Amino acid sequence: MQRQGAAAFGGFLLVLWAVLSAVGLAKGGFYVSMHEGDTIHLVDIVLREAAGEWPHLDFMSPIGYLATAPIALFASMGWGVGMSILASQVLVGALLLLPIWWVGISRLPFGWAVAFGAICLVLTLALVHGEAEPLASISMHYNRWAWALSFLAIAIAVLPPVNRQGSIADGVICGLAIAALAMIKVTYVAAFLPVVTLALLLRRDWMALLAATLAGLAVVAIFTLAAGPDFWSAYFGDLLDVKNSEMRSKPGLGLSSVLSAPAYLGGSIVAVAAVVLLRQGGRDREGLLLLLLFPGFAYVTYQNYGNDPQWIYLLGLLLFALAPDPGTTNARGWDMRNAVRLAGAAAFVIGLPTALNLAFSPLRHLTLDAGEFQPMFPGSDLALDDMYVHEERWQRPVVRAELDVVGVDFSDLEEDVEPTILNGAVLENCDILSGSIVLYDAIARDMEAAGFGGSKLFVADLLTGYWLFGDFERLRGAAPWRYDGLPGIETADHVLVPLCPIHNAARQSTLSLLAEGGYGLEERHRTESYIVLGLTQP
Repeated sequence: MQRQGAAAFGGFLLVLWAVLSAVGLAKGGFYVSMHEGDTIHLVDIVLREAAGEWPHLDFMSPIGYLATAPIALFASMGWGVGMSILASQVLVGALLLLPIWWVGISRLPFGWAVAFGAICLVLTLALVHGEAEPLASISMHYNRWAWALSFLAIAIAVLPPVNRQGSIADGVICGLAIAALAMIKVTYVAAFLPVVTLALLLRRDWMALLAATLAGLAVVAIFTLAAGPDFWSAYFGDLLDVKNSEMRSKPGLGLSSVLSAPAYLGGSIVAVAAVVLLRQGGRDREGLLLLLLFPGFAYVTYQNYGNDPQWIYLLGLLLFALAPDPGTTNARGWDMRNAVRLAGAAAFVIGLPTALNLAFSPLRHLTLDAGEFQPMFPGSDLALDDMYVHEERWQRPVVRAELDVVGVDFSDLEEDVEPTILNGAVLENCDILSGSIVLYDAIARDMEAAGFGGSKLFVADLLTGYWLFGDFERLRGAAPWRYDGLPGIETADHVLVPLCPIHNAARQSTLSLLAEGGYGLEERHRTESYIVLGLTQP
């Protein structure tokens, strides 16, 4: 790309970033249309970090510090959390502008550089996690950011520099991208670091490898100085706890289904065909790298809720960029340039529904009817008055409960649900599927009226953020999203047991662990919605 093209590409990135940012910020708050439980989890972490707490050291989370630090930065400056969420995306997009520009001008013709830039910025600034559901959600925003960072490192690794050489720039971008991924979600590092390293080794780009290593070590040094050396062992411990947790072994379909289910098989076929076509077209190294990347693509998709194969956009772009020279044929006489491009077009078509949903989500959020939304945290005195939830999610809680059917015996079912026992009494199995906000708010109000205001609550459920809804203290050492164990129990005043929790298995395992640990649980208050227990440490 010549100097004029590089300048035009830079201008395009700035304009697209500014437009998406302005549209995102213009609403003046965040309006949640789905995944309100995930939003509670996010807000819990953000306000803890804004107050100076560190994940892993002060509370349990498998998600890395950088997944929420940009939001917490604005919240710590007094911004409402809703606007902090929107502003954080603008900040992350701004930080990625220069790396995106470098990848485009060093490796791609102008048109495909524009496409690459648009993909990365849309992923960064979207207001939905993906899929094709046209609703607003900040859930799993860190997956979108992680995909954008992964695309930068993978593009540098797979695409040879054709316009200009810059090993140091390549290495710094790869090193910082991989380090950021490690501090967002380690899954992406496990999936892509080996292939990125191999690609630089095959290219014999020793300077890029050195620069990447030094950049990554610099990030490690910064976090070690800021949080202390215990930060890393605590992070590793949280990851192990989640890995060993029976409640969240996988967030969606099994790995075999992510590869071969009807919704995903087309992408798998295109990926395998791409490897074959590239190698037949003389792109042996690139074909090998794509072959090695495919298991990582599948693994990350398997680990992400919704199992959305967002790698498919990058695959399409790589195939167009790597199309062999005109006149290249295989042993059958096929035109390999056209064959590779057709595979790239197929990849783009498969990914089009999700891509359009992501691209239009900021505009869709802007045009939402504010009259159809309710304050998400109406009883809180925290900076949460710019967070709203759709009235249907507020007014219509949906639950799942067991039913006894006359003449049907369910006792032989392989996955029979273990009973939930509290002080010798069996609690009904029940889960809240949606509409948790109204129940959280109602329980918080009722507990305050019953004299439990100011308490530090340990919650026997998946989500523990009742302190966001009323006059309760943060529980130090807690898990905003509980995977296993009893995190924070040593600092709790009371145990709150919802009679219909977010996740029945989480309630069941919590009460079982309390009983096994010898904790004293004395009933202090009971309603039709919850039980409050006094807690005696063993």
